[in-house]
Amino acid sequence: MGIVAGLDSSPDFTRIVVCDSDTGAVLRQGYAPHPVESPEGGGRPADVDPQAWLLSLGEAAGGGLLEGVQAIGVSAQANSVVPLDSQGNTVRPAMVGADKRTQVAAADLIDALGGREAWAQAVGTVPQAAQPVTKLRWLARTEPEAAARTAVLMQAHDWLVWQLLGRPARRTTDRGGASGTGYWSAATGGYRPDLVELALGHQAMLPEVIGPADAAGTTPEGLLISAGTGETQAAAFGLGIGLGDAVVSLGASGSVMAVHTEPLVDQSGMITALADATGMHLPVVTTLNAVRTLRGAAELLGAPDLESLSELAMKSTPGAHGLVLLPYLEGERTPNLPHTAGTLAGLRRESMRPEHLARAAFEGMLCGLADALDVLRGRGVDVRRVFLLGAAAELPAVQAAAPALFGTQVVVPQPADYAAIGSARQAAWALGASRGTLDPRTPPVWQGAVAQVLEPGEELAVGQAVRQQFVSVREQTHPGALRG
Repeated sequence: MGIVAGLDSSPDFTRIVVCDSDTGAVLRQGYAPHPVESPEGGGRPADVDPQAWLLSLGEAAGGGLLEGVQAIGVSAQANSVVPLDSQGNTVRPAMVGADKRTQVAAADLIDALGGREAWAQAVGTVPQAAQPVTKLRWLARTEPEAAARTAVLMQAHDWLVWQLLGRPARRTTDRGGASGTGYWSAATGGYRPDLVELALGHQAMLPEVIGPADAAGTTPEGLLISAGTGETQAAAFGLGIGLGDAVVSLGASGSVMAVHTEPLVDQSGMITALADATGMHLPVVTTLNAVRTLRGAAELLGAPDLESLSELAMKSTPGAHGLVLLPYLEGERTPNLPHTAGTLAGLRRESMRPEHLARAAFEGMLCGLADALDVLRGRGVDVRRVFLLGAAAELPAVQAAAPALFGTQVVVPQPADYAAIGSARQAAWALGASRGTLDPRTPPVWQGAVAQVLEPGEELAVGQAVRQQFVSVREQTHPGALRG
């Protein structure tokens, strides 16, 4: 038996799982928050000193957690830029997360290359405010001195791998992480240095993209470090999803991703053409409104929490007595309606009850995510099973409606550190490939996630009628909005 570890450095904390390399059984776990102060007004900071990630890592790994470990995999938050000078020192704090400062820079970049279609053809995605390429444009325009000193570009997981290996001359990344930068193409498997220059104003050194089963290197103590990947790709790998599977993630905003055999080019900007951690592709569609829709409804109805809102919704019936909520409370990205607002339709005297509005909130959120699923299906992506993630996935009102509205089997995995588990699985793959005990083209088979399986059953026809009611209101309110 080998022992491997997976490390996930999220925006707020570091989680480490130590696993049996053959079965994936979790042997030990570690956790530590990131020592990062929130900006004024709360929320997450847009600038973070990367040393905070190392401090958190050290704390999470304390108490001998990594004793006996032979390989480590690293995943970390996506959409991060760590700008380094020619000596390998940070030029400024890392730029992380959905950074609203860069919205103008995104539009600027789209115009600079000749429009959305030009970007879609170049790298499979249209620049968004969060993406590294857009952050580079903002840096060049806002902090030109820091931009001029930037000689090397890394992402969070690249930087952590590099630090664990003792800052070697060779810097690496994986195709999953590279595919989110906005200057690497999943279709060609290569960088577009001209887009870095377009954004930053000059060329910069980029990490070597290595294969899914390749090792980034070995520490002086003989500990193998695998390629690493982005948090999204690691979570998909930890869940063990394959062709025919999609993952719907319920956060404040929502995301839908699915495994596909080829990259998708989408000039509408609704699909982000990511690569996964196995050699396949992972197209992602995002909605801006998921659980924030439920929280807004709970506040409006005086429900103390989402559990209470779910109980209220379960007193209604499918279709919410004709109430339809288009949940575009913060504008929307799928469909692309950045300046719109939500719509409540179907108000009649008999429908003006708290339970019907609660039900409409759940159905509106899920129908919005079903729209995102349909964007992928419309591009030939096979979806036969949906994995539903996030705390809200446990709510009875979500579980009652999701299978029929999505039109497919829904799997609700037990809560676990799937990104860390995926990182550990990658470490096991690299360890086995280096020893010749595993095929570098085939990842290790680990135990599947323990999950609840929900079937649409007899509710399918009712669910599709509810969905059609939603689509009808969307088309009346925003004609043709989802035609990309």
